[in-house]
Formats: sequence, structure tokens, C-alpha cells
Amino acid sequence: MSKITFDLDVIRSFVTGIELGSFAKAADRLGRSTSAVSAQLKKLEEQVGSPILRKSGRGMVPTAAGETLLAYGRRLLELNDEAAAAVRGVDLEGWIRLGIPEDFGERILTDVLGRFARAHPRVRIEARIARNATLLELITSGQLDLALTWDGNISTPHSEHLRNFALHWIGAADTQLQASYTTDDPLPLIAFESPCLMRSYATSALDRANIPWRLSFNCPSLSGIWAAVAAGLGVTVRTAVGLPQHLRIIHSPTLPALPMLGLSLHRLETEPDMAVQRLREIILETLMEENVGLQLRAA
Repeated sequence: MSKITFDLDVIRSFVTGIELGSFAKAADRLGRSTSAVSAQLKKLEEQVGSPILRKSGRGMVPTAAGETLLAYGRRLLELNDEAAAAVRGVDLEGWIRLGIPEDFGERILTDVLGRFARAHPRVRIEARIARNATLLELITSGQLDLALTWDGNISTPHSEHLRNFALHWIGAADTQLQASYTTDDPLPLIAFESPCLMRSYATSALDRANIPWRLSFNCPSLSGIWAAVAAGLGVTVRTAVGLPQHLRIIHSPTLPALPMLGLSLHRLETEPDMAVQRLREIILETLMEENVGLQLRAA
């Protein structure tokens, strides 16, 4: 049986189309015609020997074979892009100060630091995991070069909106909700210490829905929030980013709908040096991949 040698340009079209949710958008991003991308996908399916995409509503999603190919394709492209970046930036040196929310600390930060260190071992990164208000204060005071934060009422001169995340009610796996709540038996809410964007969204939504609530657990760390939720002390409001496997998103008519929450990347300088620009690129790539993972888990 002859070995398959995948064309990385074809793999890039496939991966980009899945990440953007549209192969027409992928064609535009990659500077190709839609028909050229379609031909690439046909070639890829012929190489694989089975369908890699299936219809879902108006779009296309990966089949089981497609999900496997997506995972390997991203690894192939990551290695290729790391090699290209390492060759181009072989002389990159310096020191970068990065701030990131706790939600992204375990998975995203590990991936970002690993990718960057492999490509640019002579650049040192000082990473700071902190809450939103602290990160914004550090970037505006010049103590960080890059800061990833949730969107709030504070903006900085050099920031870019990356994407929106859905907010969810989250509880323990065996959480049982009442049909209604009263002032004698209000909804137990777990949240960060104030000020907290997600706490504000939760309480505002509950107040608008006339649902009584009480703060059952107040904590300064995300690990403490997850522990309290797992212990059954109440429910909380977060995005699905970093959600532990033993907790679940609650879909219930008992609880009010929640808004989307934006994510932004802030820069200290208008035109940062090459090392900071490269770290920014890796953060964006990693977040795009995380978005695909969330979509696949929700499908």
C-alpha cells in the first residue's frame, strides 16, 4: 500500500475553512478562488478514501475522519509554521511581559508558551495570570507588553477585539434546579469578589427576570469557584473556556438568558517589536483552535 503524502497547502485550506466556519471565507483568507478550494477538498477526500465533511444546516462540519484529519492537520501546520518562524526569527531576542485571565491559564497559556519557546528560545516571557481589572491596570501603567482581557467598560489606546464568547450558567453534574425561587429560598450564586464582569451579568440577568438570589460563595480565584460549584454550593456564570469535565453547562428555562462576552488583546505600544508581534500571532492562532474545539464539543 502506497504512503499518502499530504499537501500542506491543501491541509491549510481544510483547517482554515473549519476554523472560520466557511470555505468561502477560507478561500478569501488564503487568496484563492472558492472553486480552487473545492478542488483541494475533493483531492483531500480522495487521498483519505472517505468523506471528511458533512452537511449541518447551511454549513459543513467534519465527519469522524474529518475530525481526525483536523487534529493532525493542525499539528502539521503548527510544526511547519514554527519551522518557518524559527528560520525567519532565528536572531530574535528580548523579554516580553504577558498578562492573561485565569480562564486561559491552564490550556491556552501552556500552548502559547510552548509554541513560542520552541520557535524563539532566546526570547524570555514573563507571564502574569490575574483578574481583568489588574491586567488592565498593568497594561495601562506600562507593566505589560500584551494583555488578554474580557471586554468591560475600560478600554486602552492599543487594543483589538478578538471574538465573542457565550456566557453560560454552570453547575455540578447533578445540579437540580427549582421551578421557581422565593425570597425565603433564593438561587444560590457563586461568583468572584466584586468587581467582576460575569458576576454583574449574572445578577443583572436574575434581577431583570425577578429571580431572587443570594451569594452562596465569594472567592478571588477561579479554582475556588470551580471547587464550590463541584461541591454543590450553587451555580455560577462563566464561558465554556477551561470548563472542568466534572461540571456542566445548565440549559434550563428556569434561568434567564445571558449575553455574549467579548475578548480583547491589548498592546503597550502602537507598533511593538518583532518578538511581541510574533507572540501576538501565536495567541491568535491558539485562540482560533480553541474556538474550534469548543464548537466541536457543543455539536
